[in-house]
Amino acid sequence: MDLDALIVSPFFLSGVIFGALGALLFLAALVALVRLKPFRVIVRGLAAALLLALGLLLGTLAIGIQGYRALTHEEVAARIDVQPVAPKRFTATFHFPDGATRTYEIAGDAIYVDAHILKWKPVANFMGLHTAYELDRVGGRYAALEEERNAERSLYALRADKPVDLFELRRRYSFLEPLLDAEYGSASFVPVSEAGQFELRVSTSGLLIRPLKEAAQ
Repeated sequence: MDLDALIVSPFFLSGVIFGALGALLFLAALVALVRLKPFRVIVRGLAAALLLALGLLLGTLAIGIQGYRALTHEEVAARIDVQPVAPKRFTATFHFPDGATRTYEIAGDAIYVDAHILKWKPVANFMGLHTAYELDRVGGRYAALEEERNAERSLYALRADKPVDLFELRRRYSFLEPLLDAEYGSASFVPVSEAGQFELRVSTSGLLIRPLKEAAQ
């Protein structure tokens, strides 16, 4: 998880502010309790609980959206270099926009990539949240159904590990419904028979893998 990006997230900063205010009100409620002022204890206690809950919610959202990249138009999510190393086996090297590089050894006739895509409702757009995506997994795919069922499989995670993922939260909890318009998975694959380069492109309609020469035209 990118701690630097998390710290400057508007959700995280807002969560810290609400959490701090909630903590102050909780202390004020304790003071009122010591002074035997039950009405102030109730009012301040309820306000503290509300602010702390809101701070926790915003903090959870800040962690949940880590790894998702804003998507306003079709863009390149990665460049992929493939190199066969044996029959039905090849390496795939991903070059990401942030400069990171990862290499995977994959079994199959084709390379397969999938992603999570989140579309926010207009109320969330006003908060600075727009359609976003996160690459999820890369693996191999066989052309023959029998091999797909029985042959060696390769599958790797592309997303970073984090304690909370917004895509999974939306599936479990309804409190995100007012913010999220839709969440869905998208996948694309291309055959790999020789060394080559591809662009992995993503838009609001999903993923697309193109040969690099075709993508440049």
